[in-house]
Amino acid sequence: MLSAEENARYSKQIILPEIGIDGQEKLRNAKVLVIGAGGLGCPILQYLTAAGVGAIGVADGDAIHISNLQRQVLYTESDIGQNKAEIAISKLKLLNPLVAFHLHKFFITGDNALEILKDYEVVVDGSDNFATRYLVNDACVILNIPLVFGAIYKFEGHVSVFNYMNGPTYRCIFPEQPGFDEAPNCADIGVIATLPGIIGTMQANEAVKVITGIGNTLSGKLLVIDTLTMHMHTFSFKLNEANKNITELQQTSIYCEASVKNIDYSQLQVMQQNTNTQLVDVRETEEHQIENIGGINIPLSVFDASYHLLNPDNNIVLYCSSGTRSNHAAKQLIQNGFAHIFHLQGGINAIIKH
Repeated sequence: MLSAEENARYSKQIILPEIGIDGQEKLRNAKVLVIGAGGLGCPILQYLTAAGVGAIGVADGDAIHISNLQRQVLYTESDIGQNKAEIAISKLKLLNPLVAFHLHKFFITGDNALEILKDYEVVVDGSDNFATRYLVNDACVILNIPLVFGAIYKFEGHVSVFNYMNGPTYRCIFPEQPGFDEAPNCADIGVIATLPGIIGTMQANEAVKVITGIGNTLSGKLLVIDTLTMHMHTFSFKLNEANKNITELQQTSIYCEASVKNIDYSQLQVMQQNTNTQLVDVRETEEHQIENIGGINIPLSVFDASYHLLNPDNNIVLYCSSGTRSNHAAKQLIQNGFAHIFHLQGGINAIIKH
């Protein structure tokens, strides 16, 4: 039975014959994992929360950056530098206190995917890279969990539903992950601000349909929308039974250069005031002694043996003279699982020039 508060809150949804009390109870009893709390994740989370999904997991190891605010509408400038999943949940609780949220302050990887996903009955993928999409698809196949998929690129968006009622999987339409040099560089892709809202809302809609069993889902179909022309096409594809025969996850790197956030000195000063920030100079000891802007000194020449001194829960800002060495060190940290990595653009030379 729904409570009086639930009946009042969800009344406009309950009066829909296709949903009614039964459908609303299905939503309340559902456990949904949203992977990524970025451009797609924000609208997905907002609408699933508003619709009354009873338990929502939020998985994201990334920190909020000023460049996110153009499209990640849950966040404000005061949130910069903080973990996306954590801040998203704090704001979603204000939208609907009846929802139970589960925080996963890290990226989904081959090491944790099966353990995390097994507690949910629907997964909604709002990630922004191919490796995570294939990893999540394979985990859902192994665990037999429906997967709601979305992707955005410049002005174009894709939506589909995989592994639903023995339907096709992600690999049935995209059999193999593209090579690193074949996929667009994460740092070079632009996107219009409104597109994540459009696609993320469609994903939330598909998730509601999967949970309640209403309508026709996009299982076996890929919806493609071009927001420049507003042309929309739907392509059909079939199940390849071989893609159901997955028994273990492949270990793939899920990180890209976009995980390294470039900041300037003024942004660094704000970050140091508002968050736990660890500043690291990767120049040689002699250079650090002559002139520095604070922080600890871990030269790039010994970085491999010394990065364990850093706290992965902090925002880590790396700097050098021009940015070349610190950018290299940032990539090393990301490859070793660090999530909150920032890079001082232009290094000390840029500060002196300014």
